[in-house]
Amino acid sequence: MTAVRGNVDRGALAALPEFEAIELAEASIYVLHDLGSLSIDPAAARFDVVISGHTHQARVETRGGVLYLNPGSCGPRRFRLPITLAWLEIEPGRTQARIVTLAD
Repeated sequence: MTAVRGNVDRGALAALPEFEAIELAEASIYVLHDLGSLSIDPAAARFDVVISGHTHQARVETRGGVLYLNPGSCGPRRFRLPITLAWLEIEPGRTQARIVTLAD
């Protein structure tokens, strides 16, 4: 499991990093809380996937050959948004994600 610090994390959670770069099943993944604070060009840095979550709005899109994933939120309901999570599937040379909406 990889965790990064969110905008309301305090106490022990404040020690979490702002971002992490990981390799998983031959995919290069950049994890951060707020996509608005992204300070690199993921395509130029050769990342396959960028995962963020600040908005709590589930979203999957591809830009410049990079998969951008926001799994939404699977905790308590936020901002009248659905409760969601995401599945990230990694195969050689291909990544894809899908959002799963959880029942209330």
